[in-house]
Amino acid sequence: MILNISTTHKPATDLGYLLHKHPDKFQSVELSVGKAHIFYPEVGEDKTTISLLLDIDPIEMVRGAKSFGGEGFALGHYVNDRPYVASSFMSVALAKAFSSALNGRCKDKPELVDTKLPFEVMIASLPAPKGGESLIRRFFEPLGYQVELTRHQLDSKFPEWGDSKYFTLKLINYLTTKELLSHLYVLIPTLDNDKHYFVSQNEIEKLLEKGGNWLKEHPEREQITRRYLINLGSLSRQALTRLNEGEAGEQMPSEQSERRESLHDKRLNIVLEKLLESEASSVLDLGCGEGKLIKRLLKHKQFTEIAGMDVAYSELLKAKENLHLAEMSPKQKERIRLFQGSLTYYDKRLEGFEAAAVVEVIEHMDLNRLKSFERVLFEFAKPKTVILTTPNKEYNVTWEKMGLDDMRHTDHRFEWTRQEFADWAKNIANNYNYEVEILPVGEEEENVGAPTQMAIFKYGN
Repeated sequence: MILNISTTHKPATDLGYLLHKHPDKFQSVELSVGKAHIFYPEVGEDKTTISLLLDIDPIEMVRGAKSFGGEGFALGHYVNDRPYVASSFMSVALAKAFSSALNGRCKDKPELVDTKLPFEVMIASLPAPKGGESLIRRFFEPLGYQVELTRHQLDSKFPEWGDSKYFTLKLINYLTTKELLSHLYVLIPTLDNDKHYFVSQNEIEKLLEKGGNWLKEHPEREQITRRYLINLGSLSRQALTRLNEGEAGEQMPSEQSERRESLHDKRLNIVLEKLLESEASSVLDLGCGEGKLIKRLLKHKQFTEIAGMDVAYSELLKAKENLHLAEMSPKQKERIRLFQGSLTYYDKRLEGFEAAAVVEVIEHMDLNRLKSFERVLFEFAKPKTVILTTPNKEYNVTWEKMGLDDMRHTDHRFEWTRQEFADWAKNIANNYNYEVEILPVGEEEENVGAPTQMAIFKYGN
């Protein structure tokens, strides 16, 4: 699969500066399933062309989590069009090969970043199985491109078989390099039915980062958004909402940032919400880390006693700094206590709290130490409410380069499926006289659930 970018800007050799690629060097970048090669078939003052050639390894592709084969074709895993067409592989290759240009940087000639140049793009083979020529034109022409399409026959020796879904695409436009690359990055995968990685929340950020400046004005923005996010309803709705907010111009930058809630923030905010609902006045944050949950708890007068424990003293020092304990008023400081300790050893300091939070902690323990943790918290400390979260192992496949057996962090000792977590939580409830409720945290996806799973334990009446 090859993509050519040409310019007749004078001097045309400026393309090398803009793309940070020397015309005399043949370069390659690694992809998850092969390589992308960058070279110049044509270099001159009047016209310069750079080529991006994808070398996809179909065997390596099969080892990934995503399948491209049809169910009725036994060799579909290995025999498909992925090595020969522009798809999400091409978008990744563009981002890796021309990252500086895509982000609007040019070290040697920065004045060229905002300079509009005459560009001609040739994509050798582009699949458009639904919509065909009309879809390609509706996506590119509103951005000012002159579009020339050549549709390929299924087999030139058998013309009666008809046309294929593949096109050779030629684009001509006058725009900045960053604009050109961002258009190609977003639109190429929207014309295809498959992505070589699982689409998750991160894809919204990529879409808005690369396309936000022009996509909100595009007449086909809804279809582009949905196709880029492979028609995942929840993600598409989020992306379109944020595009609409940007168009209305009513949100200040800080407010927009708050809306772009990360999974980590969402997790802490839900834990805070459940602690408020518990009506507890004293809260124990086990594995408090840098004190992010404690900082949220301090904003609510309901919590008159807040304690944070962590096994790492360095984390407690960071929490002390983040909470500004040194500058805090004496009355406010009386509400907080930080101390070092382990969750697998009996500790009298853990007793007497009405509620405890254990946020993304248990997966860092060895499984053979988990029983000790259970006794320390549920048998001896025995808070009325325990709110505990841990990753959902099944959700990992939605992230690029992660399979069902991969873990999200090198320090994780285990990660549980939803059923494994539910079984463990119910066993805790039965053994220590608690009632338990299991809840998802984050956007749920079909068949794999949400990224985080939460258990709310209430001590029995």
